[in-house]
Amino acid sequence: MKLSTESLLNKDYKNKLKRLMAFRVVFALLLLGSTYIVHLKQPFSLSVSSFFRLYGLVAFILFCSLSYAVAYFHVRNLLRLAYVQIGLDTVTVTTLVYLSGGFDSSYSFLYPVVCIYSSILLYRQGSLIISGLISIQYTALIWFEYFNIIPPLAPDRIYSAVRYHWSYVTYQILIIILACVVVSLLSSYLVEQTRQAKKEVKAMQDHVSRVDKLASLGEMAAGLAHEIKNPLASMVGSIQLLGKEGFDDPDQKKLMAIVLREANRLSSLVNNFLLFAKTPNGQARPVCLTDEIEETLVLLEKDGNRHDGVDITRDLKPDLWVEMDPVHLRQVIWNLLLNAVEAVGESGCVIIRTIPEKNESVIVEIVDNGIGIDSADIEKIFIPFFTNKSHGTGLGLSIVHNLLEGYQSRLDIQSTPGQGTTVSFMLKVVEKPD
Repeated sequence: MKLSTESLLNKDYKNKLKRLMAFRVVFALLLLGSTYIVHLKQPFSLSVSSFFRLYGLVAFILFCSLSYAVAYFHVRNLLRLAYVQIGLDTVTVTTLVYLSGGFDSSYSFLYPVVCIYSSILLYRQGSLIISGLISIQYTALIWFEYFNIIPPLAPDRIYSAVRYHWSYVTYQILIIILACVVVSLLSSYLVEQTRQAKKEVKAMQDHVSRVDKLASLGEMAAGLAHEIKNPLASMVGSIQLLGKEGFDDPDQKKLMAIVLREANRLSSLVNNFLLFAKTPNGQARPVCLTDEIEETLVLLEKDGNRHDGVDITRDLKPDLWVEMDPVHLRQVIWNLLLNAVEAVGESGCVIIRTIPEKNESVIVEIVDNGIGIDSADIEKIFIPFFTNKSHGTGLGLSIVHNLLEGYQSRLDIQSTPGQGTTVSFMLKVVEKPD
């Protein structure tokens, strides 16, 4: 079963959180081993009580790791669990810095490490919160040591904070704070770029897979649709001729009207299916995107059966020109707007906006606050005749997909059940013709 983009991202987040918990256990064991070796070979480097405090810290880290592992299987909000873990990690590192010499500690390098993995799990905002928490803790620790509020555990050390001028102590504190902030910003930027790249790659993979499936189905169906269309046209013509002869029986007239109506509906369905199976080549030319959208909106707003009660908001940038067959463009906009209007029902909101991009392109985005689409149905909505509506053929999005494919564009859909759907596609911007 194919996982959606959101499912893959959630699975990736869980894997990162599990790796962090494993890394914490490895770090605790390495700290335990190094402390034991130092205790054996340099027993007078720290007081006996300091060694036992370090052992106690290791035991605390291992206990927390066990608690995190248990919570991982019972807590739904993994982001909150990550905040708790990394917040306690800052306290653990500060305690380790204090136990290993305070101002003289060689473990202060762990602060930027915490900032790095906080940016991976908490993103930019969370990473900056963690760096702020680190700054408060480290500043308080060093100043408390400097003013002898918390005496250093190794007071005979030559690098204790009390032996330096306050300006140098301030300088060292600012260096740690600046390092944490810079690391948080840089690493969160890289993480965000990686996340966007993964989303883009996944969307492209889905698009290629969708194109292959639709192309195979289209080739097979085109011949079948043609075979149906010819005898169907003959049937409709024959029924129309019979209707002209007239019938005295009202029931016969009613039955003839039903046959003709259903035959016409079937003919329309075949025409739409042919449009899906073999999209006609359009006459691409420069057209004003805003004007085409406005014309389509006017037609939709005049259709009281579909538009009644729906609030359509425009956010259209003026004078945007693209190269596309205007018939194709209006059909794409019409189908997408119609889906959005039907999704919100009699009372809802639809927003259509154009977003110019830096790479000489424009994104057309349609947002609704309707019923949304289940994640399991996202991949199925492009399959011909798949629909959750009580009416309709399920060909609309398939046709839109094929039309956009002819202009090297693709349809992207993001949806949350009960909250709404966002559909978007990108077109190349061209110069306005003289």
